[in-house]
Amino acid sequence: MQPPRVRDYVALGVLIAGAFATVLLVLPYRAFDLDRFFAPKELALHASALVAGLLLLSGAQRISLSRADAALAAWIALSVAAALLATNHWLAYRALAISVSSVAAFWSARRLARAGLGEALARALAVAVVIGSLTAVAQAYGLKMEVAALNRAPGGTFGNRNFMAHLAAIGVPLLLFLVATARTRLAAMAWTVSLAVCAGALVLSRTRAAWLALALSGLIAFLVALRGPPLMDLPGAKRRVISAIGAVFAGVLLALSLPNSLDWRSQNPYLESVVGVVNYREGSGRGRLVQYENSAKMALAHPLLGVGPGNWPVVYPRFAAADDPSLAEGTGMAANPWPSSDWVAALSERGVPAVLALVGAVVWLLGGALAVRYDAVQSTGSRLASATGAAVLCVAVLEGGFDAVLLLAAPALIVWALAGALLPFRREVYAATFSRSGRLAAMLVLGVFGAGVLLTSVGRIGAMRLYDAGTVAAIENAVARDPGSFRIRMRLAEAYLARNSCVKARSQAAVAHNLFPNAPAPKRLLERCR
Repeated sequence: MQPPRVRDYVALGVLIAGAFATVLLVLPYRAFDLDRFFAPKELALHASALVAGLLLLSGAQRISLSRADAALAAWIALSVAAALLATNHWLAYRALAISVSSVAAFWSARRLARAGLGEALARALAVAVVIGSLTAVAQAYGLKMEVAALNRAPGGTFGNRNFMAHLAAIGVPLLLFLVATARTRLAAMAWTVSLAVCAGALVLSRTRAAWLALALSGLIAFLVALRGPPLMDLPGAKRRVISAIGAVFAGVLLALSLPNSLDWRSQNPYLESVVGVVNYREGSGRGRLVQYENSAKMALAHPLLGVGPGNWPVVYPRFAAADDPSLAEGTGMAANPWPSSDWVAALSERGVPAVLALVGAVVWLLGGALAVRYDAVQSTGSRLASATGAAVLCVAVLEGGFDAVLLLAAPALIVWALAGALLPFRREVYAATFSRSGRLAAMLVLGVFGAGVLLTSVGRIGAMRLYDAGTVAAIENAVARDPGSFRIRMRLAEAYLARNSCVKARSQAAVAHNLFPNAPAPKRLLERCR
């Protein structure tokens, strides 16, 4: 372990600030629905990952890569290649940026763990998760939040109950770890109450993907804990964990019994969700099967590099029937900007080699954690931290089988930072001295890419503000700020058409058509101006 330096503490603060920002930041521009939640959170992810990455690169003297690191590097390289061939380069750049920032956060957190700051980072990330859950609980029990989305409550500052629940489930094993390793009674009590809050938020969300992922991960964790060196031989750990499990049940019972302001249509909504947790014959489960089948066809048509990061909604309508539930009614376009699965997105957008690289990274990270868990030479704290990091990653990976999780900024930053902070570095496959010129070159590449990402993110937010103003001049400025926005391009084209300015309308519609070639709206507008 290397002693922490000033830049390490600054990087720690930056990652913590970024995590809180990805949880709490929301824009007031309701015309942009979920994007008013996504855009500021992505900006926070990119800014924190960029600053932390540059800080730690500036002091790096040596490159040391494990198998998992090499696999993540391959995942990014293949994603870049896929982005270069994408139809919509704006969406490709946006999705690629989230992947790059996630990996940068992972490597930054790994460096902090080597400096002995891993558990400090983990504690701060746990607080961020709990605060996110609290915003959802507050909304469920009637607190009016102007920025929250009412039609997907209780999403709190995430805008969607599913997004909130995914992060709350990810926080459960982390909070159990903090309860077990708490140094004072007050700290143990605080983490126990936090666990009850997350449990209550999970129940209120009715998010079956989070429930299922947490149940499967819990079963795996129980089996892993049965054999090998003890995980609970820290003073008072067993007693504290038993109390924490009791708090989980208390949180569940309170969520089920206390009257809330959620407008569920069913008389027994929570029982209905439990009964239908693996129902794939009707409803959203059936819709997922249809979507996965069509996305598999897309992947077979583009097996090597996929259709490009973020380009699933661009290409999916070509493979879908008119009555496909994944299409927005009457528009011929995908209802969401990603499929209902991280893994389906990776396969269809980046191809088979990239998915194999990502699977390899996850497998090697989990394998390294298991090796430490069963290593009697390791301290109890190290074994418990490794098991916790593995459980966090396992929950996120399983959730990602049923919904978009690590495609989003808040869970991407928190999960990958926790993986870097808690999972061990195992089996070095490459090592080299980092020369001054090499270090400067790496910082230059990261800095240029990150600056571009930050500028486009800031431009996207500025475009939302201008679009909200509603005037033609404001929308023209919005297009200049966010040239890749299909929605803004189409609104400007319609505004020009209303003024009988067909030349300008055709120009904007043509750009919109190039962004989404399968969308019927630009084609109809071009026909009207012919």
